[in-house]
Amino acid sequence: MTRDEAQLQASGIPVVRVIGPRDLAWALGRGWRDFRTAPRCGLVFSGIFVLSGLALVWLLAISGHLWVSLPAAAGFPILAPFAAVGLYEVSHRLERGERTNMAGILRVVFRQKDRQIPSMAAVIVIFFLFWNFLSHMIFALFLGVSTMTNITSSWEVFLTANGLMMLGFGTLAGAVFAGLLFSITVVSLPLLLDREVDFVTAMITSVTTCLANPGTMLIWGALCAALLFLGMIPGFLGLFIVLPVLGHASWHLYRRALEPEPRPLRTARATSNDVRG
Repeated sequence: MTRDEAQLQASGIPVVRVIGPRDLAWALGRGWRDFRTAPRCGLVFSGIFVLSGLALVWLLAISGHLWVSLPAAAGFPILAPFAAVGLYEVSHRLERGERTNMAGILRVVFRQKDRQIPSMAAVIVIFFLFWNFLSHMIFALFLGVSTMTNITSSWEVFLTANGLMMLGFGTLAGAVFAGLLFSITVVSLPLLLDREVDFVTAMITSVTTCLANPGTMLIWGALCAALLFLGMIPGFLGLFIVLPVLGHASWHLYRRALEPEPRPLRTARATSNDVRG
């Protein structure tokens, strides 16, 4: 072991494994199994997320700023990892063969206020707010000089040259922004729930996991984005199923992506026996 490796191990940074597409399929299968095992828990936590989304659109509508719901809804799924913290605890309990009563799970989630998850939540909220600010700025840059019109009823403005450029540039900027947030949260939130590490270490571990498995994590991020988008189309109702399954699956993917116990620093390829539910 080199000196740098010894220092990393002493720092408590988890060891990252190499995972592949088969691990994604395995995690999704476990996620679906957990949802079927504890559907009430999944529906409660996904319901909080869905109702929050509907409340956001309603508030924008009554304030006369319904058009803002487009970028807000596009950025809203980035809050999904935080909403899934309770789902991580459900999967954790199912792994250990424990009861999944809502009262006990909510107590665990509430106790996170004294740990590192609130700091991680603050990072997510800052990302969400900055994305909304950026979307306003992009709109102003491309359509600010256009004739004033009510875009909630005049969608043809998006078919103009400036409108199409705005949609293209906004989509690209949003993808980069979502990718950055995904890279720092995909592993960090379940890690913070599972182990006593600080949120900076958790974010570093999450980014390291993405760098060690770029193709696999890119597929996972694209799959999550596509499923969340499809779940949002029918009035957010599809999220009642999509969010619990992805939340449980994210926990199992985290368990597959990191070594469960401190070991000599190395890159290990996950096997079917590495994590047992």
